Amino acid sequence: MNNEMAYLLGMISGNGEIKRDSINTTISIEIPHKVIKTDEFHDIPLYVRASISNIRNILEPLIGNGISFSQEERATILFFSKPNTEYLIREILRYTGSATTHANMRIHEDIFNFTYDERKQFIKGFCDTTAYIRRSNTERGIEYMHRVYIEIPQNWYMVVDICNLLKSIDVPVQNIDWAHPNIRDGNLTKYNQGYHNFWKKEHQIKIYANEFKIIGFGIEHKNIALENYVKEMETAFLSEGKDIKEKTHKYFWDTRIINRNKPSHPGENDNFIPEEIRGNHYNSWKQIAKDLGYDK
Repeated sequence: MNNEMAYLLGMISGNGEIKRDSINTTISIEIPHKVIKTDEFHDIPLYVRASISNIRNILEPLIGNGISFSQEERATILFFSKPNTEYLIREILRYTGSATTHANMRIHEDIFNFTYDERKQFIKGFCDTTAYIRRSNTERGIEYMHRVYIEIPQNWYMVVDICNLLKSIDVPVQNIDWAHPNIRDGNLTKYNQGYHNFWKKEHQIKIYANEFKIIGFGIEHKNIALENYVKEMETAFLSEGKDIKEKTHKYFWDTRIINRNKPSHPGENDNFIPEEIRGNHYNSWKQIAKDLGYDK
């Protein structure tokens, strides 16, 4: 294993697809643009296009010169094909198992035994395809409490896997906004308006920006925003005479658990929810995290 392979595996696990025929395997990786402009009104597709050269510098020694990309308004797609017999393809398939898309992938148990730097590179690759930082991503509207959002559609188990991998490099998760009716529509507001499936969205893992800094982004505009927002956080805490780590470096099991009783939601039994927690009622995101395996 090396940092380049770890980064590639992270990108594939975050937003990749694997297609095979009798001769070749094609890997495609989508980098969503999410919004067309950054907070500073830069053109995101141009920023991503500029970052492709950085990504190529990381991956081409591993893959060779066969990396192509296409760009649409909402996403940039990297792709390459290799014979099924090549060592690189066999290694990718070993770590991704029988999965064909990020929607059904898990983080292979061996990845948790990668070196510290390799685990960081895996997470960076994962977050280059799934994570965002915007001025609106603050905690409770506090203007300097910036957070990185990792968005994972459908794949409940990947949420827990990435949270545990983050824990392995001592990066705590501040919050998980689960795509669960008790979390996304806890008071049945949308349900009573007739939007019965409103809660079926992506899961969002939220991490304080200063905690995420040790990972960083390989996508230029994301990393620039991260560095600027971390400076804002550090300046605000310094001006208040407070220790930023005392606020941000906490795991949920080290914090006070506040359970506000929520009404039962008809969606609690929906097949969209994993069988092991289907039918359960939850008053907190922490209860779901613990039941699915993110715990001390």
